[in-house]
Amino acid sequence: MKLLVYGAGVTGSQFSARLHEAGHDVSLLARGERLAALRRHGVRLAEEDSPAVRQVPVPIVEHPAGGYDLIAVLVRTHQVDAVLESLDGVEGDVLFLLNWAAGAGSLGAAIGHERVLLGFPTVGGTMDGDVVRHRAANAMTRRVAMPIGEPDGRTTPRLERTVRTFRAIGFNAKPEPRMDAWLMTHAAFEVPLGQAVRAAGGPVALADDPDAVRGMLRLMRQNLAALPTPPVPRGFAALRTLPEGLLVAGLRRFLRSSTAVHSGLSDASPATAAELGRLAEQIAARTGAR
Repeated sequence: MKLLVYGAGVTGSQFSARLHEAGHDVSLLARGERLAALRRHGVRLAEEDSPAVRQVPVPIVEHPAGGYDLIAVLVRTHQVDAVLESLDGVEGDVLFLLNWAAGAGSLGAAIGHERVLLGFPTVGGTMDGDVVRHRAANAMTRRVAMPIGEPDGRTTPRLERTVRTFRAIGFNAKPEPRMDAWLMTHAAFEVPLGQAVRAAGGPVALADDPDAVRGMLRLMRQNLAALPTPPVPRGFAALRTLPEGLLVAGLRRFLRSSTAVHSGLSDASPATAAELGRLAEQIAARTGAR
């Protein structure tokens, strides 16, 4: 397969590095300062706070060109419109691996409905200069599957091929027949979480404020109650049914964990605020939640 990874942030860098190391014909698309750094050093990766940095010479491009078997788009929600414009005339199926609660319709209207696949990446990390510091794999992260699906829920040869490709490079990918509901459920959880972490000054600071965690949980519950379909995965329904005190305690433990601290929740950049704002607008448009 000839692949393009569109977006050279934390997730795109990890995906492209694994694909390259597995021998795939993959290019990584980057812009601006990130493009210059990648051309100098390649993709640089380190596990959490480890001083050991691994360099992977992934081919770097500034613009998509020609055709691809698969284009994996790993950008922030508010950057998708610009990506769609740049893919006009570029051949290949397009897998959107990102926060997206607006449904597949607008994506397909821009590039062709038959080209769209939806998914969500389950890797996390932070940028440290030009080094991607990714969270270490553990029993919890290994259990979390990376969902990929057709917008209409079918199981197709291209979906099966895409899932096999990502499984072969170490991602726990799986076909998800209800991908739109999965993405809406995640956004219903992610927006209150991200906004509360930003307001508190980081995940650990939020964990130290049980009243703020309780307020965050109540917003999550409101969003989940407004979803037009049951939550996917079904485990998210527990956020609506389990006792509030139990959930607050569990969320506080999570916020203090290495998984949360190294997941990107600590990113206080303007881009994170812009993404959360766009995602909140999408959830409101689909559910009427505010």
